[in-house]
Amino acid sequence: MSIEKRQRVVIEDVSPQIDGGRFPIKRAEGEEVLVEADIFTDGHDLLTCRLLYRREEDRNWSEAPLTPLVNDRWRGRFRVTGLGRYLYAVTGWVDHFATWQRDLKKRVAAGQDLSVELLIGAELVDKAARSAATAVDRRQLEAKAARLRSDSATMDERIDAALDDTLTALMASCRERPFPSVSSPFLEVVVDRERARFSTWYELFPRSCTSDPQRHGTFRDCEAHLPGIAAMGFDVIYLPPVHPIGVQYRKGKNNTNAALPGDVGSPWAIGGVEGGHKAIHPQLGTLEDFRRLVEKAAGYGLEVAMDLAYQCSPDHPYVKEHPEWFRRRPDGSVQYAENPPKKYQDIYPLHFETEAWRELWEELRSVVLFWIEQGIRIFRVDNPHTKPFRFWEWLIAGVRRDYPEVIFLAEAFTRPRVMHHLAKLGFTQSYTYFTWRNTKAELTEYFLELTRSQGREYLRPNLWPNTPDILTEYLQIGGRPAFMVRLVLAATLGGSYGIYGPAFELCENVPVRPGSEEYLDSEKYQIRCRDPEAPHSLRPLIARINCIRRENRALQRDWNLSFHPIDNDQLLCYSKRTDDLDEIILIVVNLDPHHRHSGWLELPMAEFGLEEGSPYQLHDLLSEARFLWSGPRNFVELDPRVIPAHIFRVRRKVRSERDFDYYL
Repeated sequence: MSIEKRQRVVIEDVSPQIDGGRFPIKRAEGEEVLVEADIFTDGHDLLTCRLLYRREEDRNWSEAPLTPLVNDRWRGRFRVTGLGRYLYAVTGWVDHFATWQRDLKKRVAAGQDLSVELLIGAELVDKAARSAATAVDRRQLEAKAARLRSDSATMDERIDAALDDTLTALMASCRERPFPSVSSPFLEVVVDRERARFSTWYELFPRSCTSDPQRHGTFRDCEAHLPGIAAMGFDVIYLPPVHPIGVQYRKGKNNTNAALPGDVGSPWAIGGVEGGHKAIHPQLGTLEDFRRLVEKAAGYGLEVAMDLAYQCSPDHPYVKEHPEWFRRRPDGSVQYAENPPKKYQDIYPLHFETEAWRELWEELRSVVLFWIEQGIRIFRVDNPHTKPFRFWEWLIAGVRRDYPEVIFLAEAFTRPRVMHHLAKLGFTQSYTYFTWRNTKAELTEYFLELTRSQGREYLRPNLWPNTPDILTEYLQIGGRPAFMVRLVLAATLGGSYGIYGPAFELCENVPVRPGSEEYLDSEKYQIRCRDPEAPHSLRPLIARINCIRRENRALQRDWNLSFHPIDNDQLLCYSKRTDDLDEIILIVVNLDPHHRHSGWLELPMAEFGLEEGSPYQLHDLLSEARFLWSGPRNFVELDPRVIPAHIFRVRRKVRSERDFDYYL
């Protein structure tokens, strides 16, 4: 009979796993993977179960214990400590010695004759000794077996030896595992650097880094903005495409079809006589200037993220050199981008169904590798849902095999299943629908989905209140308070968020026309000069909120989000806390940018480690005000014209009002 036929342990429903193990889950360095499985056997024998894990390139497995929960469910955990991929699985076997010990205790309690039972135990210990990990363990086990058989020892002494904790530990450490079952397939974890989990993005058009709208900004001009961006607490500066821009069919200001002399066009219409995706727009500077910008940014703690937009202007070198990479219309012209009835004649999409797809794929990968050589490790990917899924899986896996620190952010405002599939394929982070979720019900439902469903294992949200393409109605009609509301929500609901910088700082909210989400005088089509020191700028508030994020670990994760009842639908109350309750951050936001609102909220006292009847202090990290609360139900009031939110740190163990500043 084969070993497989004698396996008695059944392993089912191992989690987390994505689509039966087809795709890996995601973690950042230092995070835990919590694994559960249904594990059971026939009869009444006891099981021993282990969690197996190793780095993909290692040969030997590490182990962690699995402990039983209820109804044959088991749980264990391991920590990932390096970039790359880990494998994990679950194994279990019938533990004859543990079963024997359990039954021996019952026999002792029943006063039964144990002579034969002790000999059975001695045989089990002898068998284990033959597979002991070390010679010392083997000798100890042999001595224990002899003790169980000893005629000179009393029955009580032999029973004590059988139930001795030392023997139990020795048996648990030996390699005797009869007919173990192992879950299949081996499951995978992709481990990213910390910035994949916690990052703060600022989008900036380098060509607008100028004080004269008639003069094109340069990378050297951009350097002057780095100190201010860093002072606001951002750690990623994202640049839209920095490549040459096509001339044919160039778009004019406000997306008009006819460009006038001096119109700079859309950076996403990539390619000109100066080059394509591996070239720098000559008015921005040189490749040397770009590398200098990346180095200067690093000196301020900023990492430069590049836009990866796989599309071409009619002037892109690919159009002439590789016409087979584009779809031709019956009249011989190249098919331009369309979203009927909209036409984008200044952009030619690549034809991924071409017979020359291998050469196309290799060239597109070489674009990423080229910019990696220039120091880039973060790519914001434009419209990935309009390119084949298999291409992205191939590209990302290949790049990360050699550069596991690379981060890919998917700008995929598309259908939910498509968005999730892109995340499964390997995109490190994803834009989300947060941009359009405004009401209490919408926000609660959506963020419970992001943080409680299986999707959290692979989709990391990056929350953006605005983008150059998206000026929501909420921002258009809510004025400066609306920008403050969305800032607090983005910065505290998720570990990663970003803003389309100058436009958000200065609360720009005028659409090109009623009902449109396009900005009037959009920076996508023209140079915009702004005064970052304008009196109405949100820079001080942004800096304060980002400082709060950096100083409080509880705000640097997604899964620790909890919502709490508050009796006003215009007020949203939620918290984040560390596992050890060292940090408890409570946030209350007035979602109505026009009116003052108040309400009574209810806190989970036990979950926060708060004692009923004992006062506790709420330290508002935005205003530095302190409040003394008692009990679960407390009153709040917020005026959006002043500040539309509280970001409280809960301070426990306040002894009395006289000791108001005494807290843990």
